[in-house]
Parts: sequence; C-alpha cells; structure tokens
Amino acid sequence: MASLKEMRNRIGSVKATQKITKAMQMVAAAKLRRAQDAAQNARPYAQRMAAVIANLARGVSGDAAPRLLVGTGDDRRHLVVVATADRGLAGGFNSGIVRAAREKLRELTAAGKDVRVLVVGKKARDQLRRQYGDRFVGTFDAGNNPSLSIAQDVANRITELFEAGEVDVVSLIYSRFKSVVTQSPTVLQLIPAQVEEGAALTDLKGASYEYEPGEAEILEDLLPRNLTTQLFSAMLENQAGFFASQMTAMDNATRNAGDMIASLTLQYNRTRQAQITKELIEIISGAEAL
Repeated sequence: MASLKEMRNRIGSVKATQKITKAMQMVAAAKLRRAQDAAQNARPYAQRMAAVIANLARGVSGDAAPRLLVGTGDDRRHLVVVATADRGLAGGFNSGIVRAAREKLRELTAAGKDVRVLVVGKKARDQLRRQYGDRFVGTFDAGNNPSLSIAQDVANRITELFEAGEVDVVSLIYSRFKSVVTQSPTVLQLIPAQVEEGAALTDLKGASYEYEPGEAEILEDLLPRNLTTQLFSAMLENQAGFFASQMTAMDNATRNAGDMIASLTLQYNRTRQAQITKELIEIISGAEAL
C-alpha cells in the first residue's frame, strides 16, 4: 500500500493536471467560436463558386473542356490529399480522418490503382508515414491558423502533379464541422471537378447568355481558384472541428481528474484514519500493560 506522502503527491499531481486541462478547455472554447464563424462564412463562397462552375460547364464539352473539369479520361493514378491538424489532445479528431484515409487507400490499392499521398498536417504525416511513407509526394504543415497561402501552396503542388501526368484523380479527405459534438470525416473529389452537393444551378428564366471570353476560357481561370478555395474551406472546417473536439476532450479529462481526486482523497482519509486508529490501539495496549 502506498504511503500517505505518496498519496498526497499523487493527489497534488492530479490537481495540477486538472488545472491544465481546464485551462486548455477554456482556450479551445474561446477559439472555437472564431473558427466556427470562419468555417461557416467560407461555405457560401465555395457553394456559389461550385454553382458558377456548374453553369459554365453546361456550355463546354469534348476537347474544349478544361482538363481540371473533365480529367484525363483515365482513373488509374490517384492522389489522396489527407488534411488533419498539427496538434493532438483532441480526442479522436485526427484519428478519425486518418482512419477514413486508410480505408480509402486500401480500397484504391485493392482495386489495383496507383496511389499517391499528399498530407497536410503533422498528425496525418506521423500516422501515415509508416504504412504509406513510400507513396508520399508532399507534406505541408497545417499551421496554427489556416491561411490562403498554405492552401495555395498545396493547390500548386496538386496542379503540378496533374499537369505532369502523374495523377488522374485527386481526392481530399478532411473533417467537416457539423456541431460541437459532431465532426464528420469527408471525402471530396477535387479533380475531375465535381459540383458540391446542394449547389443549385442558376435559373436563367429562359434567357440566353453569351460569355466573353467563352465558357472554356473562364473555366480555365476559375477551376484553379476553385481548387484553392476547396482546400482553404477544408482547412477552416478542420480547425473548427479540432477546437470542438479538443474542448470536449479536455472537459472529459477535467471531470475524470475530479473523479480521481475524490477517489484518491477518500482512500487517503481512510488510510490516515486506519493509521491513527492503529496508533491509538498501540498506546492503549501499552498503558494497560503497565
């Protein structure tokens, strides 16, 4: 049985840990509001861009269609972009994304596809390196705050691989923020470009529009921007989900620490009382012997 001093030290250690988890919970809660607003504010822009691309895509076909829209006509070479956070202590947030990535990679590998991996975030890099490190074609840090420059760098790397003919299909795996308690790992195809689910086509009300320059020229300029936009939006969604998961995880850790402190304190008091009782019995027994 542990001595009273050891038990006091352990109680003090748990109390110190509880203070840290409580502080981390409060910090995550404060940052969550801003991250949630940023993620939600980015969604309408991404959805409207998808709607514009959908309307323009109706006017192009065949050889005139940009390759980012229609792809290469093949699907043998796949690039999977896995986006997580750089930090941990957020429950199963990063693990959920990596688990979805592993399932996607196993599915593609089983189908005989040539798979490459591009990771955004240190946690994705660390968790996938052992199994798929030989397939890495690029690694990027997510950073403390999502920025358009990071998304642009990732988009440039994807475009470089696509234009070099090294990949045919590009998919992005990230966590879509739904609520404080729900973040859903999501697979989004970036190339060939797909209209985001729920993106509505513009009702022209019977009118006929002529574009200057033509639809194909506009798409050639718009599709690379859409690629950056989708990546940036995914990074914002990830940040909101990360802080929500971290807040929940630290709240659970704080409550668990409180339960442990109560249990250790009870055990400490019982042990101390037992020692006091034992000493009293020894004193009384000694007095009676005299």
